[in-house]
Amino acid sequence: MKLAVIAFAALSSTMYSASAAEAWITQNSGTEVELRGLSVVSNKVAWASGARATILRTIDGEHWQSMQVAGADGLDFRDIHGFNAQHAIAMSAGPGALSRLYETSDGGASWKLLKTNEASTGFWDAISFVDGKQGMIFGDAVDGQFQVLLTSDGGQNWQERRHVGLTALANEGAFAASGTCLATYGSKHAWLVSGSAEQARVFASTDAGMSWSVATLPLAAAVASKGAFSVAFLDEKHGMVVGGDYKLPQLDRLNGARTEDGGKTWLPAPVSPQGFMSVIATVPGASSTYVAAGLAGSGISHDAGKTWQVLDKTPVNTVAFTNPQTGWAVGPKGLLMKFNYVSK
Repeated sequence: MKLAVIAFAALSSTMYSASAAEAWITQNSGTEVELRGLSVVSNKVAWASGARATILRTIDGEHWQSMQVAGADGLDFRDIHGFNAQHAIAMSAGPGALSRLYETSDGGASWKLLKTNEASTGFWDAISFVDGKQGMIFGDAVDGQFQVLLTSDGGQNWQERRHVGLTALANEGAFAASGTCLATYGSKHAWLVSGSAEQARVFASTDAGMSWSVATLPLAAAVASKGAFSVAFLDEKHGMVVGGDYKLPQLDRLNGARTEDGGKTWLPAPVSPQGFMSVIATVPGASSTYVAAGLAGSGISHDAGKTWQVLDKTPVNTVAFTNPQTGWAVGPKGLLMKFNYVSK
């Protein structure tokens, strides 16, 4: 769903206690466009993406190369998945054919168009790969059903058909804010979150996206700017959803929910700071840690979302980690920050 999504925030891990000044080091992105997609491959390799067909890459963890995807002028790359330093797939979001996938195998020197959304009323929101072969695209409803496309060959070919259990409510859609309204865990489990309709909902699959069950979330929806924006899972059972209203970022309403049964039932789980949250991320190597961020600021939980500590209020669009020592954040006007290790 197309949104005037604005800014998001910061991070830490179970090993750290840091102030805002200590938690981040600003790096030069080489661009001033809005950055929304982020994929951290290792402690040295990461990819980012954003508006005006912009892609960023680092191979040393310190210096970033900014590039544009040839033939993709004007596209807004909302999500990206890096497989290694040379290989990545980027997803643009937009109505119909403006939703596309591009692939590079030479570090961004050249890009190949892999897939264009063939549905004129479609709008892709996120991609996820569980390994080098198996991946998924999640998109807004076409003819009353959410789009889910599956690949088993690394994105070269996509299975596009109607999947059981993905019927959308009137006005229901997903939020292409940070590439995190879709989450996968292992080879079989996947979750999708939505908003804008009379209810905020989460869809869950235990068969690699072939069929889905749906549950209602305790987050407010009912208008186009409200609902669940992001989902993440620590394992097959323990997950977290965050959201709110991006037009009212400081509104003191419930902004999170957690599950302990794989997404069948959800408990209210207020996230600190209060207000709009657009992304929630796990930290590999820190088994019970979530980082949530949004226009209201950022917070961290060390106990699977039960309690939260405020981190800071730096506006960013998304965050991602590869381990408790390595993570980045990207945001408005080319903002790029690296997590700064600070021990207790």
